[in-house]
Amino acid sequence: MTSSQTISPKTSSADPAIVIRDLTKTFGPTRALDGFSLTVPTGQVTGFLGPNGAGKSTTIRILLGLLKATSGQATVLGMDPWTRSVQIHHRLAYVPGDTNLWPNLTGGEAIDVLTRGEKGSAHRTRRAELIERFELDPSKRGRTYSKGNRQKVSLIAALSRDVDLYIMDEPTSGLDPLMEAIFTDEVRALKERGRTVLLSSHILAEVEKLCDTVTIIRAGRDVESGTLAQLRHLTRSTVAASTDADPSDLETMDGVHDLEAGQGRLRFDVDDATVHDVLPALATMGATNLTITPPSLEDLFLRHYGDDLSVTEDEAAANTGGAR
Repeated sequence: MTSSQTISPKTSSADPAIVIRDLTKTFGPTRALDGFSLTVPTGQVTGFLGPNGAGKSTTIRILLGLLKATSGQATVLGMDPWTRSVQIHHRLAYVPGDTNLWPNLTGGEAIDVLTRGEKGSAHRTRRAELIERFELDPSKRGRTYSKGNRQKVSLIAALSRDVDLYIMDEPTSGLDPLMEAIFTDEVRALKERGRTVLLSSHILAEVEKLCDTVTIIRAGRDVESGTLAQLRHLTRSTVAASTDADPSDLETMDGVHDLEAGQGRLRFDVDDATVHDVLPALATMGATNLTITPPSLEDLFLRHYGDDLSVTEDEAAANTGGAR
């Protein structure tokens, strides 16, 4: 084997960790990816947002070298994931959305297998710290673990590795809110150390908390990309209240959108950054039965893209089953 095959190219900190251009992937008659593009800047947390069946998992499998793209280009850490997957995997850690473990291995043994290339006391210390933080009993066998505990094994294995890139596909699936908060802290710590994270999710609030930039995928295509400031319309909450007062003052306020009023009720969308200005106005109007609802992913797609969120059987198979 030549040296060019064994030495992974070093990417500059100015180079994106992942670049995808016009990627397509078909499974028979089903087009899971349709000209999809994505850039993941080095040292940032990039959100990869879309409903189930949109093509997120297919994209990640191509980045991991598990699937070959039908057309288009993808590079991971400056390398082609289909031809250089071994070299790439030495420099990345992956967390799947649904972790399957060896039923007869303990959780600790499974972590050892998943991190078998890691050596030294620093790794062992980090591993023990994460086991304690995520409250995992590593002595239990995999067949006894709940979905959440299986996910903890995958997270501990990935986070205990000191690598350049972390790819996480629905990483908090099955975790309770306390564990989700610990995961959030760990991802923020990765960013502080200059590591790169691609976080795939269908939970808008999770992406909003963690990500510097976001790419939204719909039916295999990128429909919007940018920083959260640029995509501030994604974080509009819906306000509903009861009041007989004239709502005209609200109509002129910055950050208020799509106001509807009548029969003693009003409803509107508000930018999260201006909620603190709207609340005093509602109090002055004597508003009661006030609710403020953050947007769900379904609301986002229906409101901004007019998307039909139903997923056909073929689409679901293509985007959750990987290669056929």
